[in-house]
Amino acid sequence: MPTLSSPSIVSATLWSLIAFSAFTWTLILVKGLQHLRVAYHNRRYQKAFWHAPDFHTAAGLTGYTGPVARVAQAGFKTLREAEGATTVHDLEHSGDRQELLERCLRQQMQRERSALESGLAVLATIGSISPFVGLFGTVWGIMHALQDISKAGSASLDVVAGPIGEALIATAIGIAVAVPAVVGYNFFARRTRVVWADLDDFVTDFVHLALKNVLHLKRSPGSPAAALSVEAAKGRPATGLSGYPQESHAKGAHA
Repeated sequence: MPTLSSPSIVSATLWSLIAFSAFTWTLILVKGLQHLRVAYHNRRYQKAFWHAPDFHTAAGLTGYTGPVARVAQAGFKTLREAEGATTVHDLEHSGDRQELLERCLRQQMQRERSALESGLAVLATIGSISPFVGLFGTVWGIMHALQDISKAGSASLDVVAGPIGEALIATAIGIAVAVPAVVGYNFFARRTRVVWADLDDFVTDFVHLALKNVLHLKRSPGSPAAALSVEAAKGRPATGLSGYPQESHAKGAHA
């Protein structure tokens, strides 16, 4: 069977492992840069968000990217859309809007998680199959070496060592390819869990802030009068966008 004993099978195996290695290191580099950008943009937006004087000011933050910024922007967009859909401010409608807000935030979190997990399945696959691909090349190499030994009619060490040693290289390369793939997968999987936990904490705080502000964001900053009238209708002191009580100016107050 000349085809089965051909050294081209071993060569094809080695080239496949080299391609796996190149793809692994490229993916590790890309994912490393991705996580560096994510960490930088998340810190930058969270610093701006938590240093904002109030929730309305935080809603106007622009020019930020990253998972946390996109989650927050999705939440603010949902609040504005919910405000435009109804003008009834009671427990029933606030509950509905809260569920809508939480669902929107969770959906955006899942999209961010999918982006962070892209490529991890490839690293896991390469780390799992590379040793077996190398072992496959070794088996075929040994078969070819044994056929050459039988043709030589000698089993001395100088005849056996060369072909068997060349065949074992495939297994060594397979292990060398698998190790960085497995390490990279574990590292980026952990980083993804850290980012996810950070997003989960931010979403919890965002929902609490939205509840504290009565889930009320106006569509445009130039219409505070409607917000003040809602506060007054509830029997509470009217507050402006800064959160401070507004003084009443009844007719005849200065009479």
